[in-house]
Amino acid sequence: MRQSLVTAAMATAMSLLCAGQASAHPHVWISMRSYMVFNDKAEVSGIAVEWTFDDGYAQVALDGLDANGDGVYSQSELEPLTQENLKSLKDYNYFVVPRVDGKVVAITDPVDYGQIYSNGKLALHFTVPLSSPVDPKNAEFQYKIYDPEFFIAMDYVQDDPVGIVGSIPQGCRVAVKPVVSDQELDQTRQMLSTKGTDWKPPDDEDFGGLFAQPALVICDK
Repeated sequence: MRQSLVTAAMATAMSLLCAGQASAHPHVWISMRSYMVFNDKAEVSGIAVEWTFDDGYAQVALDGLDANGDGVYSQSELEPLTQENLKSLKDYNYFVVPRVDGKVVAITDPVDYGQIYSNGKLALHFTVPLSSPVDPKNAEFQYKIYDPEFFIAMDYVQDDPVGIVGSIPQGCRVAVKPVVSDQELDQTRQMLSTKGTDWKPPDDEDFGGLFAQPALVICDK
C-alpha cells in the first residue's frame, strides 16, 4: 500500500478499512469545491480548496482525537490531523497543479488552513498562493486538483463547484470543464495500454492529470 497519502492518519485508516477487503483496491473519496483567489489588482493570486472526506476515512481518522470526550471535535483537537494532512500533501504539491499558458507554475505553502467536523462530515480547507500573481486577461490560467497516483478519488460537487474570492476582472468568469465522457475515458485507457512503462504524458502532465477536470478563467476578448 502506498504510504504517502494525504496524511499519515489516512494511511492508517486505509489499512484498517481494507483489512477485510483483500480483493479491493484501497481508496479515499473526496468531494471538493475550489475557489480562485483574486488580489486587489484583479490578478489570480491563489487557489482555495474545500475537501469533504468520505465517512469511512473520517471515522478512522477521528479515532482518539476527542481528547475531552465531549463528543465535539474542536479546532485544537483537529489541529494535529490538519498538520499531518498538510505535511503529507507537500510532497504532492498539495494536489494542486496550476498552469499559465499551458506551463505548470509554482505555488507556495498553504495559508488559511483548518479542519472542521460538522453534521457528521470531516472537511479540510486551505489556500495555496501562487508564487507570482497572474493577470487572466493577458494569459490563459487554469488548474487541476487531483491525486497523481490515483489512490484518492477527487470529484467536484455538482452545485457551485468553482467560485471566486475577491474581485474578478470585468468581462471574466470562472468555469470547470465537464467530466469526461465514458467514451473519452475508454480512449484514454486504450491509449495508455499501448504505452511502455517508461512513457510520460506530454506537457508536464502526469497520469492522474489525464482524468482530472480543469478549472479556468474565461475572459471576453
